[in-house]
Amino acid sequence: MRTVHAGETIDKSRFNLFHLLLIFWGFFIILVDGYDVVIYGSIVPSLIEEWSISSVTAGAIGSYTVMGTVVGAVFFGYLADKVGRKKIILFCTALFSLFTALSGVAGGPVLFTVFRVISGIGLGGVMPNVIALTTEYAPKKIRSAMISFVFCGYSVGAIAAALASRAILPEFGWRPIFWIAGLPLLVLPFIAKAIPESAVFLLEKGKNEEVKQILKKVNPELSLNGETRLERTEAPEQGSTIVKLFEKKRGFSTLMFWISCFSCFVLIYSMNTWLPKLMIQAGYSLSSSLLFVAMMNVGAIVGTIAFGPLTDKLGFKKVMIPLYVCGAIALASIGLTQNAVLAYILIGFIGASSVGVQNISNAMVSQYYPPSMRSSGVGASMAFGRLGGIFAPTFVGILLTMNLPAQMNFSLIAIAAVVGAIAIAFVQEKHAHYGMAGEGQPEEKRAV
Repeated sequence: MRTVHAGETIDKSRFNLFHLLLIFWGFFIILVDGYDVVIYGSIVPSLIEEWSISSVTAGAIGSYTVMGTVVGAVFFGYLADKVGRKKIILFCTALFSLFTALSGVAGGPVLFTVFRVISGIGLGGVMPNVIALTTEYAPKKIRSAMISFVFCGYSVGAIAAALASRAILPEFGWRPIFWIAGLPLLVLPFIAKAIPESAVFLLEKGKNEEVKQILKKVNPELSLNGETRLERTEAPEQGSTIVKLFEKKRGFSTLMFWISCFSCFVLIYSMNTWLPKLMIQAGYSLSSSLLFVAMMNVGAIVGTIAFGPLTDKLGFKKVMIPLYVCGAIALASIGLTQNAVLAYILIGFIGASSVGVQNISNAMVSQYYPPSMRSSGVGASMAFGRLGGIFAPTFVGILLTMNLPAQMNFSLIAIAAVVGAIAIAFVQEKHAHYGMAGEGQPEEKRAV
């Protein structure tokens, strides 16, 4: 009887239509995630005016929404390791699409917040599972680059949100901007048909024939018949996947990932929620401030595409730490200039060192843990990181009520980038799962 190792087959596969479809739909789902996050920041000035709420209340609404993403990341990250990643991706996509669209019909801040929290639960659940599924099926040579590219969708969605807000707000108000986010409901059947279930999950459930069909798509030249036996090169670790994150000397690095992710989300949510307001405070118009949001996410895309593939050659630390440092310098400098061109460049650096670093960090975390706990590992990291997303909108809202100079506000936010760099520096890569980018581990030890 011939034996085929599923993990090795995927690792050695060549990029083909199967991978392209996985990237396309993963990119699309994350694009809507990015759109959802940024539209709130774009319409905050409108909500403050229409509903007569304070900056602190507006910041709190943003924080409540992120609380939902924390719940979603933990719960659905854990559940996916039990019931399958594909099911969770489809359910969470439907959940956040529906309730983001419903937010556009809310008549007041209370109902609006309820809809935003529920959509946040879906958003929090979908991201770690898209990361885990992409990691599992990406060819080894381009794994980090493929994951990072998928998460460029976040920045494209953020740009789309900024541009849509700039075009729609003056003529039609803020509500249609939310209705656009319901579009994924229309393409959900296509997503269900295109993306596969986790091979690791299917093997654990004894569904070998389904895995064979997937492997034929991964490698069309692979010959599989009824007598072919599928094996994993590594047995799944038993017990609670959350507890396992702290075993086998992984605990300290798990905490460092959480701190880094927290820092990244402080940067991301500070900027995406309050950048228009901060730039208005610095002397720019609302229209110009929305373009700064777009520019920040252009920087995130450029940073991810330019630096993400480097992690496959240099390792994660040598890429992420310098990006964090550059981001801190850019944030501390943005309030010192009135030159619009220089301000756009600095905002681009901030995008690369916040969203861009988080995109690269997703690839790092997903490869650090064994496949049996991958969704839980990424979900827990992002859940803790989202606490930074809860903290940041309210924190910056309070800063704005203190009437501090613009430079001081940006400098205080920059502290998060310094903390993130320190945390990544202390990650112990020697205890990582086999196959991390830049680690040079033997290929035969790599599992699905």
